[in-house]
Amino acid sequence: MTTETSSTQATKPATEAGSTEATTTHSFQAEVSQVLSLVINSLYSNKEIFLRELVSNAADALDKLRFNALQQPGLLPEGHSPRVRLIPDAKQKTLTIWDNGIGMSEADLRDNLGTVARSGSKDFMNKLRDAQQAQQDQKKNGSDPVSLIGQFGVGFYSGYLVADRMEVISRAAGSDNAFRWSSEGKDTFTLEPAERDSVGTSVILHLKKEAKEFLEPHRLRELVARYSDYVNHTIELETKADKGSDEPKVETINQASALWTRRPKDITDEQYNEFYKHLSHDWETPVARTHFSVEGTQAFTGLLFVPKRPPFDLFSPESRHGVRLHVKRVFIMDDCAELLPRWLRFVRGVIDTDDLPLNVSRELLQDSAAVKTIRKQVIKRVLDLLVKVAKDKPEDYAAIWEKFGGVIKEGLHFDPDQKEKLAKLVRYESTANQGLASLADYVSRMPEGQTSIYYAVGASRAMLAASPHLEGLRKRGYEVLLMTDPVDQWAVAGLESFEGKSLVSAMDEDLKLDAPSADETKDEPKPDRSNLDSLIERFKRVLADAVGEVRVSDRLTDSAVCLVTPKGGLPAHIERLLRATQGDMGMPEQKRILELNPDHALIQRLAEVDKTAGHDEKLDAWIALLFDQALLTEGSPVNDPAKFASRMTELLVDAARK
Repeated sequence: MTTETSSTQATKPATEAGSTEATTTHSFQAEVSQVLSLVINSLYSNKEIFLRELVSNAADALDKLRFNALQQPGLLPEGHSPRVRLIPDAKQKTLTIWDNGIGMSEADLRDNLGTVARSGSKDFMNKLRDAQQAQQDQKKNGSDPVSLIGQFGVGFYSGYLVADRMEVISRAAGSDNAFRWSSEGKDTFTLEPAERDSVGTSVILHLKKEAKEFLEPHRLRELVARYSDYVNHTIELETKADKGSDEPKVETINQASALWTRRPKDITDEQYNEFYKHLSHDWETPVARTHFSVEGTQAFTGLLFVPKRPPFDLFSPESRHGVRLHVKRVFIMDDCAELLPRWLRFVRGVIDTDDLPLNVSRELLQDSAAVKTIRKQVIKRVLDLLVKVAKDKPEDYAAIWEKFGGVIKEGLHFDPDQKEKLAKLVRYESTANQGLASLADYVSRMPEGQTSIYYAVGASRAMLAASPHLEGLRKRGYEVLLMTDPVDQWAVAGLESFEGKSLVSAMDEDLKLDAPSADETKDEPKPDRSNLDSLIERFKRVLADAVGEVRVSDRLTDSAVCLVTPKGGLPAHIERLLRATQGDMGMPEQKRILELNPDHALIQRLAEVDKTAGHDEKLDAWIALLFDQALLTEGSPVNDPAKFASRMTELLVDAARK
């Protein structure tokens, strides 16, 4: 935890070994105090969860010691037996969570007891306040409150839910020195030297009066069985010594076996859910899970979860992702990105393999054939799970897609080998109805004669639904998928086709409609199109600096004009987005194609005027006005709003005179 040291220092004897070293007092940063207030007063209604968080931290410390000892064997004390011990003391009204894990130095205690201040950005504070508001809203509905404490790495502070004061006595592995951290969870904390017989950490909770239930052995057994039974280390409970003995009784109160190594039929839903919460520090239960074992060239076990809600940093480029990697049940790392692509970064879980060395490094992981094989299987299992949820529980899948669809679609661009399965998972809005449609839904509704799947990419559903680009498709009764996510422009290029039917953009310059509409097959007289050549040349001359081409349109039925993206170009809203977020960055100016509806009364009238007007500047102004209209229709700003308004006013005045 980042801190600011107070100018005030107090000296008092330490409570262990009679040390007389100075005690230093430090002030929390202002943001930390706000977070503590939110945590203590708002984020948890189920206060018993503190034990899960603190036991989880202790188990992580044991894992880290075992892992670090692979590179530094001297860190592991002789005869070391990793364990967590709960020590209730009714007389002192304290509950101690003791472990013999990696431990912390004085600097660690000062800087790293949780990561509140390190992630104490405005975004972090806003997320916590949002969680507080969500809690209040959910309480009205009788549902569980939201908790973000674990997600943000500050599970340590859950101790203040039941304690007035917390002490931490810790000795880092490889050091003979121990230190004590103490705070009432308000504005300051103190640090002082202490003594501890072994490496590891003791978290001492000075319990509130209303929390005395957590001194009862039966209550602690119950909570460990509910929340921490799957922890892959022994959890012990220390109770009063028997009469005639000076040694307290110690009993093991968990199974101490990795959950993922058990048979699925022996694991309850509650145990799966609690393991997920331990692993992810998420309060919500997961939406879906898959538990599997793979045997063959590589043998490994996996337990993977799809969360109900996204992490706060899902779209942050700096976010870490990956699954937890174990080798032969030994913890290796928390976020093994080599086993999971970024487009599945929302997935949480564990992979345990026997085919990697215990001292595996990230460099070795990147080059390992075994890792590549495991990665393929992990991707396959996740996609199979999502396909199954989409088929069997469409409402659950709709929730998954709402939260993670934007991430899943990245796979179409970055991992085209998976496009066949991803094509079954994508969902889009559509002109056919409100709500989301799958590609299979679309195909099932295609009328006879339609051979392509049509889509449009734009900034919003409303704008796309009213787009002139869709007029010819609507007239033929063709459904159009409406894609409004910025990633869609690149993702849909990875799809290419579905069930033999090409995906075609309704906004592309080379749009070819499959068949004539019913209206077009009638023997109705068509306006003469041969008189447009001169008008088109005039459009090109007037708009030479604004468009790349002017041509007759086959897609328009009601609108006079529209702008079309040239082949290889970007839709207007994507170009604007890139320029707004990245600047011009050397991006060449993209000139789009202006299409004219040859059957529109206005275009026909302009052609007539063009024959007689000669160099009439008024006709040129009308052409510029039509171009501005096309810009507005696609959601782009006009280049000169004042001139646009002036031209529009002049046109209205002329119309009023007539």
